[in-house]
Amino acid sequence: MLQPVRPSTILPAHRTPFTVTTADGEQLIGEVAAPLSDYTGAILCLHPLPTAGGMMDSHVYKKAANRLPAMAGIEVIRFNSRGTSSEAGTSTGVFDNGTAERFDVEAMMSYSLDTLKLENLWVVGWSFGTDLALRHARDPRVKGLILLSPPLRTSEVSDLQWWAQDGRPVIALVPEFDDYLQPPQAIERFKPLSQIEIIPVEGAKHLWVGEPAVYRVLSEITKVIAPKRLPLPTDI
Repeated sequence: MLQPVRPSTILPAHRTPFTVTTADGEQLIGEVAAPLSDYTGAILCLHPLPTAGGMMDSHVYKKAANRLPAMAGIEVIRFNSRGTSSEAGTSTGVFDNGTAERFDVEAMMSYSLDTLKLENLWVVGWSFGTDLALRHARDPRVKGLILLSPPLRTSEVSDLQWWAQDGRPVIALVPEFDDYLQPPQAIERFKPLSQIEIIPVEGAKHLWVGEPAVYRVLSEITKVIAPKRLPLPTDI
């Protein structure tokens, strides 16, 4: 008998912990959750602000790792940026408000593309992670960016202009009740990034709390990477 998908649901996947060394010598810890079969693509997850509790286990990313490999064939790579802790451990180094984190993002893109040899890789940023994506996730082999609750806190107009000139797709999910940047302001602030697709999400908040919000985020990610796997199941 089918049961509804719950916050605690964990579906089958190959789950492998890893350690990656950055160019400036820091050790990043993380986990890969790979589908058992029918691979469709991958996401590299850049987590929310660690000084506000963000980490690789921030709930949307943990649920993505628990569900998307089985539901959509999507491989999920999560890691703790420098100085960040989770149940899996602590990455070395010190939080640098997104500047030295460039080395973290670059090391993780290299790990995903050169070591894991993943194809159809997208970078997903959430809050602080969206600024990391816009500023640093520029490896030409990355297919594009998916931004969750972008605050545009440290990204400059020049970063948006870089992506506009680059031309790769950038999709932003902007909650109606976001604490930092709501849809009308996002449309205005993102104007320099001419190809961005801004998706206003009615009723949602910055932290995407609740199963309907999580389902919407995971569905939008799947729509980009593996649209043939939609709709995602709500019962298993």
